[in-house]
Parts: sequence; structure tokens; C-alpha cells
Amino acid sequence: MIHGGVSFRVWAPLRKKVEVVIGDKARALDAEPNGYFSGMILGATDGSLYRFRVDGGDAFPDPASRFQPHGPHGPSQVVDPQSFAWTATGWKGLEVREGQIIYEMHIGTFTQEGTWHAAIRELPNLAKLGVSVLELMPIADFAGRFGWGYDGVDMFAACRLYGSPDDVRRFVDTAHSLGMAVILDVVYNHFGADGNYTGQYSRDYVSTKHKTDWGEAINFDGPNSGPVREFFTINAGYWISEFHMDGLRIDATQNIYDDSPDHILAAITREVRRAAGKRHTIVIGENEPQQVKLIRPAEQGGYGLDALWNDDLHHSAIVALTGRTEAYYTDYTGMPQEFISASKYGYLYQGQWYKWQKQRRGTPSKGAEPCAFVTFIENHDQVANSAYGQRVHEVTSPGRYRAMIAFILLGPGTPMLFQGQEFNSSKPFYYFADQQGDIAQLVRNGRREFLYQWRSVATKQLDQYMADPCSESTFVASKLDHSERVKHSKAFALHKDLIRIRRNDPVLRSPCHGSIDGAVLSETAFVLRYFNEEHGDRLLLVNLGRLLGYNPAPEPLLAPPEDRRWEVVLSTEDPKYGGWGTPFPENDENWCIPGESAILLRSRQMTPTERQRPLKTIWRQSARRDDNE
Repeated sequence: MIHGGVSFRVWAPLRKKVEVVIGDKARALDAEPNGYFSGMILGATDGSLYRFRVDGGDAFPDPASRFQPHGPHGPSQVVDPQSFAWTATGWKGLEVREGQIIYEMHIGTFTQEGTWHAAIRELPNLAKLGVSVLELMPIADFAGRFGWGYDGVDMFAACRLYGSPDDVRRFVDTAHSLGMAVILDVVYNHFGADGNYTGQYSRDYVSTKHKTDWGEAINFDGPNSGPVREFFTINAGYWISEFHMDGLRIDATQNIYDDSPDHILAAITREVRRAAGKRHTIVIGENEPQQVKLIRPAEQGGYGLDALWNDDLHHSAIVALTGRTEAYYTDYTGMPQEFISASKYGYLYQGQWYKWQKQRRGTPSKGAEPCAFVTFIENHDQVANSAYGQRVHEVTSPGRYRAMIAFILLGPGTPMLFQGQEFNSSKPFYYFADQQGDIAQLVRNGRREFLYQWRSVATKQLDQYMADPCSESTFVASKLDHSERVKHSKAFALHKDLIRIRRNDPVLRSPCHGSIDGAVLSETAFVLRYFNEEHGDRLLLVNLGRLLGYNPAPEPLLAPPEDRRWEVVLSTEDPKYGGWGTPFPENDENWCIPGESAILLRSRQMTPTERQRPLKTIWRQSARRDDNE
């Protein structure tokens, strides 16, 4: 908006004439030699509704609309991006290597109201929990009354279902004031099927040589791809500059195809950094084939992202917790060695044969820091990829779940929780998409076909119990009930204490490459050792099976450093978390690790008195002290 008017510009090489239609008036834009049309329209103002009329015929929404108050098929709305009064002006952003706790959320189901305003109400509770990064599922506008957001069609328009663009800004501003960063999940691999009008302006938005699982791929390397690359690169910077987002999570990067010398992912990452100025940013990628190149720096031929989701670790965890080795869990055993290797190296598959896909999987992660791998046992996809959209705590035993979440939150990766996980939400999270007619049936069939990967799900008995993804009741059933934070207070206390330890402990907060080792203790138990000369070592014992009496104990990782002793920091079997209590794990009978538990120990300097006492006396006194704490 400039001098009482609004500047309009649109790339429409398919057209000879473009007009801006506001009310009953149409005003022509000037043609530029590169396929763009532009012009200043006096009288247009903040809130004006408009469309672009092409070649004197039909009028369509702006492909770069900042807001679609009536959805993708309605008119676009002029938005003044400078009118919002920011308050958290001193915010400097966060970095992955500082030791973050990510929290993934879907605004439409995070609260019963499903709005930015209602979500803001819950932000203080997330700050108290210790969350440092909020990861928002996509908010680019899409057709229908509800959906996940991965079928967005208006890449610059914050979804009208959740509120206005300024409501988004208010959410981010509030999060910053509470010390939390906000990153946005963006979909740069395809457009949604309903409401995409880019083809009315140019056929070059989509690729003629690449395809995705969801339709036509975006054209980042074909004829006339320059303006398309500019469109998406500017979009990445737009969320950072106009909404003060702290970075992006880029969806399904393996389906972002680009054979040009400067890969679009590298260009997008550079734009995020540029748009943020002096603020720190976080760029995370989802990459199913596990291409570590994405997080390599540019000088090493990489794209410069900060982190990647670690699906390998998730798959091992689910096998260990449920015993199921179906579908894409086929190549995992859930045995202790997998958790040790994931802790030390990030991905488990770094080029080995992967029989589920009948090809090699992954690339070497040598030199990558542990924080570059985002670890989780729940996210939007994985919770929904089950017959009933069940949470992990509902498909395993309480003790085993507590042990696994301790491993995730205290492990060397960057941990992520999915909304409601912190209080063992009883609410499912289904796949839902408000589609009608033939498209709705295609969605239903596609969802059923996808779930049929699991042999146990592909039965006629289960068919009748699967939630209809196109039903509003499926969407409503996925909404969180935040009163469960009190109802499930023991689960919430465990997550809160684990996060507090993770964020405050100088050894666990940001472990560096090569500072971690591990050992298998049994078929279900393992130990991780964090070495740190300055602050003392940490020991994490994890037992996913029955009680382990480890005697003899020929494992050097269990030995404390010289002149130091172990003391318990946290046990998941503490009664305040719903457990039965934990005696000190080292005793007169050597090591005894409770079944289905995780215990964190730290080393501290022995006192002169302790050095004079027999070890069994120290053990007994330590056990009494830990029991009283």
C-alpha cells in the first residue's frame, strides 16, 4: 500500500490482458516484457476485495493473495502487512544447536474452538512445560471447512478457518514474549486439487517431467521456471518477514524436484536467513529417503538446512513398543542396538539394503551433530497412520511408554512432541479432509489403500470401524481436551520434569558428535553414556523388558569416573509418574534395573568420607537418600 493506493502485480504469461476488479470497477494493469502485469490502483485500501480478470473474460483470485476471507474460490483481500503493532521487538530467535524442544500443533484441533485466539490462551501452559519451538502444521488456505493443510492452494494466504492474518501475528508475538519460537510447515511439492487457480495465469507452475504421490510436481527446473522459483522463494521469506516466523519445516522434500545447479531448497534456506536479518532461524526438512546432503553446509555441497526428521528412530521405537513389524516397520527390530546406533549416528539406514522398498536407503551422516536429527514417537502422520488414530501410550504398556519418552526427551537428538502427547491425550488424531463428491470418494479409497500396508489393518472386520476422513465428526473427534492435563497429571509431570532436565542440564542440552557411547545390556535393555569432563558424565539406563539383574557386569560404561559416584536424577518408575518406585540400581548384587523403566544418573565427586567407606555402604546410603528425595 503506497500513497493511498495499492500496488498489484501478477505473473500471467498465458494472458494478453489482466485487470483488477474491485466491486463493479475494473482497471487494467500494465504488461511487462517478462510476463508480469503490474500497476498502482488508487482508491484500493486495506480490506478491499478484488479479483484478476484475464483477457476480458472470467475473474480469478490472486495467486499471491494475502487473505481469502471466503476461501480459495472467493475474492482476494488486500492486507496491509505493516499495520500490526509488534510487542516482542527484542526477540532474537533460536537455533537448533542450543538444545530445543519442538511441539507440533494443528491449529484447527489444538483447541475446541480451533482458532488462533483460542490457541493463544494455551501458550503459557506450553511455555511452563518447557517447549521452546512451536511447529505449526500448514496454514496456507485450502478448500473446505477442515483439513490438515497439506492440500493448500493459496500459499501466501493464512487459512481463514482459524482467523485473520493479524491473528497469526498475534499468536507469534505472544509466543515470542513467552520465549518460544514459531516455525511453519510449508508444502512446496504440489498444489491442492481444489481451488488452485495458478493454471489460469500460467501452465508453467507445474512440471511436465516430474510427478508426486499427490499429483503434479512444482516446476522448479523446466521451461519458464524462473518466476515459479521466485514465487516460492519469496513465499518462504514472506512468512519470516511479515509474520516474524522463526523458520520453516519443509514437507516431503524428496518430492521437491530440481535438476538445476542451484537447488530450490538451498535457495529457500538462503531466503529464510536473509529475511530474518539478525534473528536466528530454524529450517527443518522431512525427507523420507534420508538424504543427509540437505543438512550439509553449502561449502560442502549441501543445502544448508538445520535438521531432518528421523523416521528410522520412530520406526524402531514403535516396533519395540508394540511388537508390530508390518509395512514400513518391516526393516526394524526394536532391539537395543538400534537405539544406541540412532543416538550415535542419527539415521540407522545410511546406504544399506531396505527390503520394504527393495532398494538402498539413506546416505552417510558422518560429521552431523546429534541435534540435526529431530526425534519423536508421535507426529501428525504417525498417529493417524493406524486403524484408530491412536496415541502411542494407548498401544503399549504404561511403563514401557514412560521409558521410551524418557529416551526421546533425554536422548541426543532434537526431541519433538505432538500436541496433547505431554498429558497422554485420550483423543485420537485422524486424517481428515473436507471433500465432496468424487474427490471425497477418492480420498476415502486412497486412505484405505494406504492403511492396507499393514496386514493387521487390511481386514474386512476393521473396515467398518475406520473413521471417514471426509466426515466432520472425524475432525471434531481429533480436537484436544486440555482438561486432561489435570486428569492425567502424572503423565504431564513426567514430561515436564524430563523437559526441565533436558533444557537445564549442560550435558544433555547440547551433546556434541562423538561424546556419546552406548552398550547393550540384554535383549531389551541398554545404557547410554554422555561424556563430559567439565560437568561430569551422565548415564541413561533404559529397560523395555522385564527386571534385569546384571551380575556380573563386564561393561565399562557402567563404571563412574575415577573418584566419582553415580546418583539418580530421575526414574520413570517414580510413584509421582505412576510407577512403583526405584531402588538405587547399583547394589550389593551388582546392577539391578527395573523392568520397563528408564533411569538417569549423573556422576559427582565423592566426598572424603565416602572414599573411606566400602562401596556397599555408599550404595545403601545413596539408595536411602534417593528414596527420600
